[in-house]
Amino acid sequence: MNKILKWTLAISGVGLLIYIVFWIYAMASFSDVFDTFYTTQDLIDNYNKKTTEIIELKNYVNKIVPPNKQVDIEFEDNNTLGIFHVTVDDNQESYWDIKVNSGKADSLLQKLGWTTNTLKTLKYKLDKANCISVKSGEPCNIGFQRSGMGKYFYNIFDKPIADSLQADYNDSCTYILYNDKVVLEYGGGAFGSQCFPNYKRGEQ
Repeated sequence: MNKILKWTLAISGVGLLIYIVFWIYAMASFSDVFDTFYTTQDLIDNYNKKTTEIIELKNYVNKIVPPNKQVDIEFEDNNTLGIFHVTVDDNQESYWDIKVNSGKADSLLQKLGWTTNTLKTLKYKLDKANCISVKSGEPCNIGFQRSGMGKYFYNIFDKPIADSLQADYNDSCTYILYNDKVVLEYGGGAFGSQCFPNYKRGEQ
């Protein structure tokens, strides 16, 4: 009986040690991602400074994506795509953390009629706008920066937002109506708060 107890405790101890080591490794691996923090004011300041570049980015991506398709793409650097999702007639094919020069990327590029040069141009325009991601459509959703576990976005509309929709896009939690064509957005990720930092429930 004592041997069984000893083996049980030994196995439990090893399992706990592996668990602790895993989490230490995971936190160390992602520490660079979570170390950078931005504010709502940074989001606003960047839009005011980069308005022309952000609008050019919106126009460019919506021009090069076919009408029946949608792309959602985020660059980690010049060679790596943190997100590359393509939707064709409501059927989505999704990849995370893939290389620009890879078979997986090529398969989605073919669906869009793009080349790696298209990605280079898109990355260039994102850099000019000081942004990291873009999702085509109306509105065009442009990712400003990741902040800790969250991420800030711009939703850029082609036409003024209908009065009937303005309340939905101005809840002060996920969305803040900046002007009649621009909505600011914050997403907290899988574990973080889904509201803008400093949001107080019940305040509009």
